[in-house]
Amino acid sequence: MTTNRLTNKTTFVTGAASGIGAAICRRFLDEGARVIATDIDPEGLRRLRELDPERVHVVTADVTDERTMADAVTSGVAVFGGIDVVVANAGAGTYGLIQDHDLADWKRIIDLCLVGVFITLKATSAHVNDGGSIITISSLNAIQPSAGMSAYCAAKAGVAMLTRVAAMEMGARGVRVNTIAPGLVPTNATAGMFAVPEVIRQFEENASLGRHATPDEVASVAAFLASDESSFMSASFLSVDGGGNTGRYPTLPAIFSSLQ
Repeated sequence: MTTNRLTNKTTFVTGAASGIGAAICRRFLDEGARVIATDIDPEGLRRLRELDPERVHVVTADVTDERTMADAVTSGVAVFGGIDVVVANAGAGTYGLIQDHDLADWKRIIDLCLVGVFITLKATSAHVNDGGSIITISSLNAIQPSAGMSAYCAAKAGVAMLTRVAAMEMGARGVRVNTIAPGLVPTNATAGMFAVPEVIRQFEENASLGRHATPDEVASVAAFLASDESSFMSASFLSVDGGGNTGRYPTLPAIFSSLQ
């Protein structure tokens, strides 16, 4: 059940074309918001805009490119005015043991998942209205390590701490900055994991609730943080992992080795 908690609020979402980002955009629209949606996938953005052309403005932009992100913010603000809510969602993962990991690929994940969040915060901060809300998407891997996922774990832990620093810096304007840390969610980025049944079995076995999340469940938490109902929450780390942080991460090296 949705409400109208975000009526007349302008929201800016990265990684908006699919997965968690698209679910957040849909939920924000259901709650009455206007959406500035960015992604590197123009076709996914086109489908999103078709939901409500008057309330959705799309901009193809790469979160790792400071200039194009600044242009995306300028474009959105020109259409809707200032920004009330920012969701820094864009991200992806990779797999490789530290001793074997290609450095360029490792840096690619750091750039996308951590530097991209920094660039998003930098580009939007001056345009966020006083009393607004900034939401970063971290991960269970910010607090639960996994062998073979050093880049993603390090980046998401960095996002969690970057969020706390941003909360300190922006609090004087009444801007709240919080992070959501999902566990396993079916998205394009996790399609490789869902292709291996044993990975999913271990994820679900280790989660207290015995299952994985849906993008819509993450979007519900984002809508709460975007709304005035979370008016005294800042620098918070909200786990949306079904209790996965109480268990252990799947043994990815053993699982992947068994497939060879």
